[in-house]
Amino acid sequence: MSDHTHGATSPASPAAPPPAAGGAFAPLRRPVFAVLWGATVLGNTGSFMRDVASAWIVTDLSASPAAVGMVQAAAMLPVFLLAIPAGVLSDILDRRRFLIGIQIALGVVSAALMLLSMSGLMTVSSLVALTFLGGVGAALMAPTWQSIVPELVPRPELKSAVALNSLGINIARSIGPAVGGLLLASFGAAVTYGADVASYVLVIAALWWWRRDAGAQDELSERFTGAFRAGLRYARASRELHVVLLRAVFFFFFASAVWALLPLVARELLKGDAAYYGVLLGSVGAGAIAGALLLPRLRAFATADGLVLGAAFVTAAATASLAFAPPRWLALVVLLAMGGAWIIALTTLNATAQSILPNWVRGRALAVYLTAFNGAMACGSITWGLVAQQIGLAAALLVAGAGLVVAGLILHRVKLPAGEADLTPAMHWPEPLLAAPVENDRGPVLILIEYRIAPEDRPAFLDALYRLSAARRRDGAYNWGVTEDAADPSLMVEWFMVESWAEHLRQHRRVSHADADVQSEVLKFHQGDAPPRARHLIGAEHPARGQGGHS
Repeated sequence: MSDHTHGATSPASPAAPPPAAGGAFAPLRRPVFAVLWGATVLGNTGSFMRDVASAWIVTDLSASPAAVGMVQAAAMLPVFLLAIPAGVLSDILDRRRFLIGIQIALGVVSAALMLLSMSGLMTVSSLVALTFLGGVGAALMAPTWQSIVPELVPRPELKSAVALNSLGINIARSIGPAVGGLLLASFGAAVTYGADVASYVLVIAALWWWRRDAGAQDELSERFTGAFRAGLRYARASRELHVVLLRAVFFFFFASAVWALLPLVARELLKGDAAYYGVLLGSVGAGAIAGALLLPRLRAFATADGLVLGAAFVTAAATASLAFAPPRWLALVVLLAMGGAWIIALTTLNATAQSILPNWVRGRALAVYLTAFNGAMACGSITWGLVAQQIGLAAALLVAGAGLVVAGLILHRVKLPAGEADLTPAMHWPEPLLAAPVENDRGPVLILIEYRIAPEDRPAFLDALYRLSAARRRDGAYNWGVTEDAADPSLMVEWFMVESWAEHLRQHRRVSHADADVQSEVLKFHQGDAPPRARHLIGAEHPARGQGGHS
């Protein structure tokens, strides 16, 4: 038997790296981050240019609003369908090669749009189909881009790196449509699509230059189906992730009212035209850039919870202000403030999600976050459109603003995790002792750990053990419990089940230093000179019926 799950001590956590120097822009001093950050700004700028061309072309091809809606749906639908599978792929494949492959595929899509535009063969059907393929690429790429950030900067600079990524996206959002519109008006759609193709070449070159240390592949490397299940188990068991998802869903559900209703606000309440609508969007983008630059200073005075609550108040005030049809110049100021609040909330929640995730499941868990974010935005957009249809545009904005304030105040009591735990693998479990080699696909596996606990220590022991159960479930257990011996109440047995022997061995690699600290706390209550006894029971194989397992 092995006592691997409860060694008496765990290795000391490595010393924390020194605090980052240089503040908000410190990550840009690291060549790899700076090069990839610049490449993503150019790549996103090209994508916004492509989107401008596609939005304009579809109005030339058809006057039907349904056709315009189909193009928008084709771009968004893949995010809902593929975000979580994309997160799985980002965790089991080499992230650098995966990104290069996606960039090549997206370049081919834009090249096809360019050729169809040049030849005059573009149709609504081909535009929708290629837009859908572009959306597939974007959905596959998003979790992977976010997953590589912790590989590029030390942990103290992670929040600054996430903020810089948000800044880069908003720089591209401010520049891309303007440049795309200029190219479209001056040279046509084919040249605009061609500029997007060129941006992919630059991004591919940057990724090719990056020499990433790829993880070694071995017999325990995860496969897609098992990795998918492991990711969902982690997301289901991580209370810290649940808190981030809860805060994000409610914030973006209510805040989505402005995005959903802004075209109607510009046309009906502010009496503006399409050009003024574009200026309003530009004001939001400019505010987002300002907010991203201001965020590092705000962090010195406010916690993450305070930043999200403040962002909720500002966004709610902006939403309600638009309901009163302010002068056009004042509406620009209002949306400038809303853009800053939006990016502060988005960056804070994103950075918190990044800081609570271990690397082995980062892509999958971030994909769950992205799915929740996009789902909240989509549901919110539909909801506020229907509400506005029933009670009027101004009333819907007031309801959304009030809802955001109430939700912000209530959820402020559900504190965001600090994200300061050491999630690097502790590697403190010895290999299990075996009578004979076990095939990796054998299962399920039942692990039993026996403790001797004094009666007076039982409440504190169970409290620590239940906290440890969360780590067991996050790292691979699909069931967990604790029992006592009816003949000897001081003998308590912790048990948990894992779907296969390989998955249990992966648990050895996943246990973090933070979880090892909880295990050490549990061990303090064990009595006796010998460590807790651990046993591994594997599903038995019946000669005629095959391997034992779930009923």
